[in-house]
Amino acid sequence: MEIEPDGFFHLTYCTNIHPADGWPAVLASLRRFGPALKRKLSPARPFGLGLRLSARDARELLDGDCLEDFQSFLQAEGLYIAIINGFPYGPFHGTPVKADVYAPDWRHDARVQYTLNLIEILSQLLPDGLDGGISTAPLSYKAWMRGDSDADWMAITHNVARIAERLVRLREAEGTFIHLDIEPEPDCLIETTDEAIEFFERWLLPEGGRYLAEALGMSVDLAQQAVRNHIRVCFDCCHSAVEYEEPAAALGRLAAAGIHVGRIQLSSALRVAFPPDAADASRLAERLQPFANSTYLHQVIARVGERREQFPDLPDALRDAQPAGREWRIHFHVPLFTSEYDGLHSTQDHVVDVLHAARDGRITRHLEIETYTWDVLPPALKGDLLESIGREYDWVLSAFRR
Repeated sequence: MEIEPDGFFHLTYCTNIHPADGWPAVLASLRRFGPALKRKLSPARPFGLGLRLSARDARELLDGDCLEDFQSFLQAEGLYIAIINGFPYGPFHGTPVKADVYAPDWRHDARVQYTLNLIEILSQLLPDGLDGGISTAPLSYKAWMRGDSDADWMAITHNVARIAERLVRLREAEGTFIHLDIEPEPDCLIETTDEAIEFFERWLLPEGGRYLAEALGMSVDLAQQAVRNHIRVCFDCCHSAVEYEEPAAALGRLAAAGIHVGRIQLSSALRVAFPPDAADASRLAERLQPFANSTYLHQVIARVGERREQFPDLPDALRDAQPAGREWRIHFHVPLFTSEYDGLHSTQDHVVDVLHAARDGRITRHLEIETYTWDVLPPALKGDLLESIGREYDWVLSAFRR
């Protein structure tokens, strides 16, 4: 929905919150929650949804009259789609996901074809006068890369450039402006703002720009500008906080490098400040056990002073770490509307800083609530889903305006 007074910003929530496998199940969840949330949060104005589609969902939506029927549903209910979550290729709920969430990565044509399908869908759904974005995986999982080989980097760059080519042609032919938003994440090929900048400057602009110039018959300078317009960064508050990034500085480095932010995803990470006493720290660590689920990776970065220690998953940290006197940032997308979880805390202040930087700098039009772990939260933190989503919206709007 548009955030007043001028409507520049659009606030949505990502529908990856809803377990669904296959387009009929996705549509059923949208029918259940979309109109109800609009009535609650935006009764007089259109209400946006951040659509999450797996590769299977996308193929099924493009089959027959499904997309046309979906457009009719959106129009009848006063809903709209401007952004799609194209990060997880396969199922995202009800089964262990872990590192498989990054597969296939950007070395593989299946990732390209999936993204092209999402572009086709969004090009039909995007409201006039609004840019659209498709978020995507952070290129690959670091552990999968073969010794940081140039061949892998070239394959990734070539495939991302193929998407840029499609997006440029779409804009030239139909005036539809869509960008691909690469989402840095801990332990991934791109996990920090600086690594995102390095990818653009070392690979995407020189090599991708050269590819695009040849494909479209334009100068390299114009091709590189087209790359900057259509390939962007998805700035996830949870991921940035886990990396201990300072929001204004990180966003400023992106701007200085000429890299656009396609969307900002709003969710908090878990933050735990362990006491110096080993016994007290061990007791506090026990409170983290319910968060160590088998569904998602929950990367941990521990810090004491300037020293950091990184763990690929929360169970690894709980088994191997010495937490006393350290701070842990944990990749667990906890709800925004509270900063305290039974003695544990969140990076809610980080989200506020990002929101204010986005508001003051008008960095992107798209703000997306991305708290998706409701089904794996400890029982004491679960609640009615419709009410919980509403509380997320209320908190974001209050924080944005103060």
